Amino acid sequence: MRTVMVTAPGTVEVVEIEEPQAGRADVTVRVRACGICGSDTSYIHWGGIAPREGATPLGHEAAGEVIAVGSEVSGVQVGDHVVVNPMAASDGIIGNGGAQGGLSEVLVLRNAEAGVHFRVIPDSLPWHVAALNEPMAVAYHGVNRSGAGKGTRAVVFGAGPVGLGAAIGLKAKGAEHVVVVDIVANRLEKALRVGADAVINSAEEDVISRLKELHGEAADFLGAVKPATDVYIDAAGVPAVIATALEAVKHRGVLTIIAVHKKPVPVDFLAILPTEVDIRLAMGYPTEIFEVTDAIIEHQDKYANIISDLVPAADVKRGLELAGTPEATDKVVITFD
Repeated sequence: MRTVMVTAPGTVEVVEIEEPQAGRADVTVRVRACGICGSDTSYIHWGGIAPREGATPLGHEAAGEVIAVGSEVSGVQVGDHVVVNPMAASDGIIGNGGAQGGLSEVLVLRNAEAGVHFRVIPDSLPWHVAALNEPMAVAYHGVNRSGAGKGTRAVVFGAGPVGLGAAIGLKAKGAEHVVVVDIVANRLEKALRVGADAVINSAEEDVISRLKELHGEAADFLGAVKPATDVYIDAAGVPAVIATALEAVKHRGVLTIIAVHKKPVPVDFLAILPTEVDIRLAMGYPTEIFEVTDAIIEHQDKYANIISDLVPAADVKRGLELAGTPEATDKVVITFD
């Protein structure tokens, strides 16, 4: 079968390998769609990821059709559509240094358990939307970490795929008002399409003043007037977002950071002491990998807006190049016949 591998720094190839053999406890999945993550482009740049530098299978955002079920497996049958939990694979994290990658024609889920390694989804959910399950679980975990719920007034910085997923997740959790902040006009248009109540172009507007208009005013411990925003979510990963959120946050507001910051970010703890701000970090999806599936099924039209490019597997190298070009696209999904 064909699979996509990093073979050297800056080099990715479609290679022919033996199809993995399945046992009695395994489920075999024919991949029908797989999203491309920023980590995939990083692995290409680095030349792979331990322990498989130089021969790293790519892709961890897979959805597909079950083509074989071992005799010891329950909760699934041939023909079922499934989304995959790459973290649960016993032969290493799929597409992240494990033995298999989601940008392959076939995946074998070893010692497979329903609700752990895979979840069956309705046939009516389009493959390319189903492939959003893994990154949207990252966004959903960020929402869960924030504590947002019914009545929450929230702002999301960054209208990339995870930021948009967080906006949808916030509304699904019952948030009263969700604002999305970015500097790219078409991303802000997408934010409105997925259900944000308002958007702010931070290149043109003062974010703190606008939040006061949208959410009203509150105060910190010393009485300084702040926006009445309850939750700030950083899905952008730039220092200016942290500076703005910490300047804006009201007394005991919450700042949740989903984004990856590649450099240290300075924080003046004396300045933020009167806010008693609750800073929370969110990584991965300890419980959310299949919790978010319900939201995707219910709001599939909204989630579909996140995808910017559908690229057939025959052009996978073009899709990877597109995904790795700054500002060229937002979310690329590779589709398989």
